[in-house]
Amino acid sequence: MTPTAPHRLTIENFGQIEKLDLEFGDLTVLVGAQGTGKSLALQWLKLAIDEPEIVHALREAGFDLRTPEDAVDAYFGEGMRGALRADTRVTFDDRRINPKSLTRKNGATVERTKPSMFLIPAHRALLLSEGWPAPFMKLGADTPVVARLFSQALYDQLSRPKLATLFPQHGVLVKDIRNRIDESVFHGGKVSLQSQGLRRRLELKHGDTGIPFMTWTAGQREFAPLLLGLYSVLPERKTRKVDGLDWVVIEEPEMGLHPRAIATVMVLVIDLLWRGYRVVLSTHSPLVLDVVWALRQFNRPGAPVKELAKALALHSPAATGKLKAAIAKDMRVHYLVHDADHRVTSRDISSLDPGSEAEGEGNWGGLTEFSTSLSDAVARIPEGKV
Repeated sequence: MTPTAPHRLTIENFGQIEKLDLEFGDLTVLVGAQGTGKSLALQWLKLAIDEPEIVHALREAGFDLRTPEDAVDAYFGEGMRGALRADTRVTFDDRRINPKSLTRKNGATVERTKPSMFLIPAHRALLLSEGWPAPFMKLGADTPVVARLFSQALYDQLSRPKLATLFPQHGVLVKDIRNRIDESVFHGGKVSLQSQGLRRRLELKHGDTGIPFMTWTAGQREFAPLLLGLYSVLPERKTRKVDGLDWVVIEEPEMGLHPRAIATVMVLVIDLLWRGYRVVLSTHSPLVLDVVWALRQFNRPGAPVKELAKALALHSPAATGKLKAAIAKDMRVHYLVHDADHRVTSRDISSLDPGSEAEGEGNWGGLTEFSTSLSDAVARIPEGKV
């Protein structure tokens, strides 16, 4: 598969954001410290791509949007209206994106449309109260629409009749990837839906012992909704991707996970790229960029891809084929950074050159900065003092 043409999102003067200029390839990673607007940027991207879905969902939930400030509160979460300024400007591929469009359509009939993007939010584990997701209308107005849509998707999926075993599922992921998930996250456990009285709940079963959701490890609670969300975009292997769905966004895929499990998530990203999705990640994990850097390094004539496959524990020809397809994809990395006035701008650090002197590129958006400082400090210990 050849790389697809990039898309471009620009955001000016919204909240803490002064100016972001983001090009999206087949795989795009946003990196930056807390409060640099990564989630806001991804929510604007969702609005640009799936405005009809959002309008319909808000209308169905009874929102009465009369001003752009109302629309910002409804979409980004109650209390966010102060982020909108008179000089706020957002464009996607040179098309203006304006929250006022949500108010113009407020009185019009809006048909439900299928989304083109599936977004997995950072606070996904919080949406599974006692092991069961809440539908869109049951979540508070302070919850962003992207999180409410994700919770609704989980609710619809888990409400399907006869759904029982959630992991492992055969016919969706190749054996190598299922094995990676088992070894790094669930360790022989089976994720299923079990009835507790009149209600159904997620349960992790080891032999005859059923473990309720709230007593799982933090990593298992974070990974389960991520995997369940991905099931929405992973049809059976005979069909690569869901028709009409082109984007998959995962916020902070590393949350709560051991490095081995983070690598497993990146193997799932490789699978998504092979299927033909555009994938967007936001992250604070240097391991995520380790994998992106390695994929870029192996995109060279004669590179021994089998060595990278071995490092990622991908042994079968099917899994190695997915890896080869992912290596050929267009990959972008953007560093979101505060300036001296605490305003945020973006820098393209896609080359991920460890030797680069450009700010944010050599230390991969600051993710390796502290480790480098510690190493430098240790190197200055006089000989014989260690």
